[in-house]
Amino acid sequence: MVKAKKYNVNGELLGEIELPSAVFDVDVNSPQVLLHEVVTMYLGNQRQGTVQKKNRSMTAGSTKKLFKQKGTGNARQGTRRTPVRVHGGKAFAIYPKDWYRPIPRTKKRMALKVALTDRARDGRIMIVEGLSFEQASTKKALELLGKIIPEKGRKLVVTDGHHLPTVKSFTNLPDVLTDRADGLYAYEVLKSSYIVMSGEALKKVEEVFSS
Repeated sequence: MVKAKKYNVNGELLGEIELPSAVFDVDVNSPQVLLHEVVTMYLGNQRQGTVQKKNRSMTAGSTKKLFKQKGTGNARQGTRRTPVRVHGGKAFAIYPKDWYRPIPRTKKRMALKVALTDRARDGRIMIVEGLSFEQASTKKALELLGKIIPEKGRKLVVTDGHHLPTVKSFTNLPDVLTDRADGLYAYEVLKSSYIVMSGEALKKVEEVFSS
């Protein structure tokens, strides 16, 4: 049984809430290799692969032989595009590459549960009931985080849906990330020291990822 501290939107402690064990209390010892695999694949998928070198066929220049093959005393030369000449083509040119590898949904969800379990057992998950601002206010967001998390560190704020005023309130804060409950992934949880969830987001996480 893993519990998390529960606060209201003013940062006042309301007590503790039990986190669903299907998401926040899984075995974290055996799936370490799985977690590493999923994170590595995710980071690899962020690579653009937009790299290009010109081979000799792509290089501008005449294809006429520079001088006759024999009798000049010079080394044999072909066209101006040859890789041995300045401004010539690349001998083994590299081309754009697609680094994307599909991550199986089962692995992706299991890795997320392992990451959330690690944060939950360390007491780094906070639940804020009624986490919603009528108007965007960075000041209120900063005051709330300062009351429930006085320590420094990267924070991930999880909301149920994309409520624009609430998201805008946290966007301008340094070291604060925001995401929807149904869009969580392991890497953003791992690189965040603290997870702040709304009460509705916690229910959404359980609904989406518990199976």
